[in-house]
Amino acid sequence: MRALVQRVSKANLSILNEDVATIGPGLVVLLGVGRGDEAIASKYLVDKILNLRIFEDESGRFNLSVLEKEASLLIVSQFTLYGTTRKGRRPSFVDAASTEEARPLFEYTLSLFEASGLNVKTGRFAEHMFVTLTNDGPFTISIDSEEGLGPRDRKLH
Repeated sequence: MRALVQRVSKANLSILNEDVATIGPGLVVLLGVGRGDEAIASKYLVDKILNLRIFEDESGRFNLSVLEKEASLLIVSQFTLYGTTRKGRRPSFVDAASTEEARPLFEYTLSLFEASGLNVKTGRFAEHMFVTLTNDGPFTISIDSEEGLGPRDRKLH
């Protein structure tokens, strides 16, 4: 799984001119599911994102997580995170999971975020969405479960 995490002062998601989700300070998480991803990848990403120390403390140092700030999360399905431009000019999405494979894992991941007790909003899976955000910093982090989970980690879970 892949996530693009953006610290925001506010964000809004709309579908067909209908506001579906709005958050104040927090994180927008664009979340992509790759072919063959499993629940361990969800657990890894959720734990990593919830505990990333990317919010300033009273001294201005990055020492606080979204949990400690009790900030909001906007989780958006984003298969294009698996786009590759190695060949040609049109991105290839062959590494992205199919809708049928990705939907249950996205929903499971969303449930893990919701279990944190934070204000969690989302759009609609596989819909054309418009996301408007004010990036705070700007501060953007890319996380890939493949980089964080080695073969040994996968066998343990």
